[in-house]
Amino acid sequence: MSTQNQNLAARSYQLEFKQLIQAVFRSQAYFRDFFGGNIEALDGVQHNENAFYVKTSDIPVVVGNEYNKGENVAFGTGTGSSTRFGPRAEIVYTDTPVPYTWEWVYHEGIDRHTVNNDFQATVADRLDLQAQAKIKKFNNQHSKFISSVAEHTESMTGYSADAVLALFNNLSEYYVNIEAIGTKVAKVNAKLYNAIVDHPLTTSGKKSGANIDENGILKFKGFIIEEIPDAMLQEGDVAYTYITGVGKAFTGINTSRTIESEDFDGVALQGAGKAGEFILDDNKKAVAKVTLSGE
Repeated sequence: MSTQNQNLAARSYQLEFKQLIQAVFRSQAYFRDFFGGNIEALDGVQHNENAFYVKTSDIPVVVGNEYNKGENVAFGTGTGSSTRFGPRAEIVYTDTPVPYTWEWVYHEGIDRHTVNNDFQATVADRLDLQAQAKIKKFNNQHSKFISSVAEHTESMTGYSADAVLALFNNLSEYYVNIEAIGTKVAKVNAKLYNAIVDHPLTTSGKKSGANIDENGILKFKGFIIEEIPDAMLQEGDVAYTYITGVGKAFTGINTSRTIESEDFDGVALQGAGKAGEFILDDNKKAVAKVTLSGE
């Protein structure tokens, strides 16, 4: 009886590819700390639109009420009709769908007559290389996502010491005023990174956490500074700052397999999946981008 793959033997590698994606993400994803250091990978997913649901609430925490000790509050004439705790806000959580927003695919062939390597070792090697290639795509998508959700923008006119200091003073003030709690990170392009390293405030005498001998820096104005390639920033952007762990990255693996080919003596190595990113609206204020308006 005929089957969809024409009775050709197929072997699934979804679990292996899921593990590879997660391992490579932890070591090679530029914005992994934005997403808590990991990517949620699901194997064997069907062609559904949503990755998962999160429970969210638009009701803010109630603060500022005073405990009312009035004679007729909860007692006396207020018995049964008043409370000393102040107005009560009902907390209602809603199920918010998180959709996949983009897709990835790979399709290669391994011919037993021409591969010139152990067959299974080749499959394992190609899966690893495909995982690395997909993380490059993830990096690009994550950059677009971070730039698009940033609620705050700072602009700098150049990379002078004064401009760099003014920028980070403004950013520091912004994060203090929004009462952000957590580790502040700044992912910066090469020029801004070098400007920070060369800044007078990064001398060891001022306890900056810099290592000038190694041309490296750990912190500047309370931000952990990390240099990333210019290509990892959207056009016009020179830096992204955020509190770590404010978002979530995910991918669903529809298939990852080898299937015997009718066209050559070997297998087709095939994979396809979907991916996306998510951040709560309230967390977007903890994301900022820096643009360059002129030099």
